[in-house]
Amino acid sequence: MYATERQQQILAVARRDGRVDVTSLAADLDVTTETVRRDLTVLERHGLVRRVHGGAIPVERLGFEPGLAQREGLLSAEKERIAKAALDELPDGGSVLLDAGTTTVRLAELLPTDRELTVVTHALPVATVLATRSHITLHLVGGTVRGRTLAAVGSWALRELAEIRVDVTFLGTNGLSVEHGLTTPDLAEAAVKAALVAAGRRTVVLADHTKLGREDFAHVAPLSAIDALVTDSGVSPELAEEIESAGTRVVRA
Repeated sequence: MYATERQQQILAVARRDGRVDVTSLAADLDVTTETVRRDLTVLERHGLVRRVHGGAIPVERLGFEPGLAQREGLLSAEKERIAKAALDELPDGGSVLLDAGTTTVRLAELLPTDRELTVVTHALPVATVLATRSHITLHLVGGTVRGRTLAAVGSWALRELAEIRVDVTFLGTNGLSVEHGLTTPDLAEAAVKAALVAAGRRTVVLADHTKLGREDFAHVAPLSAIDALVTDSGVSPELAEEIESAGTRVVRA
């Protein structure tokens, strides 16, 4: 087993059980405790767990939300594939909404130059990527900017989003489950994400496999509101089948 595969397995156990123990992990994975400690250090550096005596706790249990800088380098190859696959969900012309997040920023970077598009976003990194492109008509939604995600939230953002209707909303999420739909750690961010869903004729979620099957604090939307999920090949076939059975098309990049 490669180190990245082992680390993903450790993270999955931590999220399932609420914490992990170094000694137990070493026995289950047939590696030394030093190897497990190194893996936990890597996961902590990425902002996914917090080390505690004898083990680690997933950040979701601490009410902690990783910032953009911590997330940018995580699963970068998977996010690149997801963003490329999401290009197939674009309209030939027309309008799209781009949510905040590292994968949606990558999608913004990849937007084709052979068609005119109107793009609406409340995310400063997305706006920065698209501001100088002549074929893009860019609308930046205002509001209170969250330092952790660089996204505008609050009543200003909600009022502006309520006034528009776009062809496709491209949405990020911190958690997605069949039972509870889309979730995120912050209530203000959840309200804006719900407004993004309401503003789109279609909604496409971009989420790597580590976001699937997990739940966060604030509810965004039921799975029935989502037309398609673009994820990576790390998603389990069983979970992908459950999501499709609930009515959401799954694209594996």
